[in-house]
Amino acid sequence: MKLIVGLGNPGAKYEDTRHNIGFRVIDELSKTFNIPLKQEKFKGVFGFETINGEKVFLLKPLTYMNLSGESVRPVMDFYKISIDDVVVIYDDLDIPPGKIRLRQKGGHGGHNGIKSLLAHLGTENFKRIRIGVGRPESGVAVANYVLGGFRADERQEVEEAVTQAVKACESWLSQDFLKVMNTFN
Repeated sequence: MKLIVGLGNPGAKYEDTRHNIGFRVIDELSKTFNIPLKQEKFKGVFGFETINGEKVFLLKPLTYMNLSGESVRPVMDFYKISIDDVVVIYDDLDIPPGKIRLRQKGGHGGHNGIKSLLAHLGTENFKRIRIGVGRPESGVAVANYVLGGFRADERQEVEEAVTQAVKACESWLSQDFLKVMNTFN
């Protein structure tokens, strides 16, 4: 079994914000794999389907970003999904808009959603697809920046990054994550 988690905040207010880029990737994967996100349980919305003989789960935690681990851990426990079979998709301030970076493990880098996952999963050894949102201009608070929308001149690059993240997830279903990293980094 594989679990693909996209981090974000629930509700229309946050829909097109930088912090919700993980949700956007999950929405695209839902269309690509024809996996409806209709089940609400474990403080999240999810769906699953068997792809190439393996069950694939898509999850959007509805706990708000800072409590994401409260949704991911129960899904993993209930379905007995190994940490080796989890990938988390989220926004990253240290990567320029339109770029993605894949990692097999790591710290939180100041990201509160990842802090929550580290606390609830008890390990930093989970796969990540980080999507660049860039840093705010001087004087703009980080919270306001990540909860704001993309500028018009960033939108095409961001859509490309979402497409690349979807392709990376597709590749991971049939290839080792290290090979996927080598392809997409």
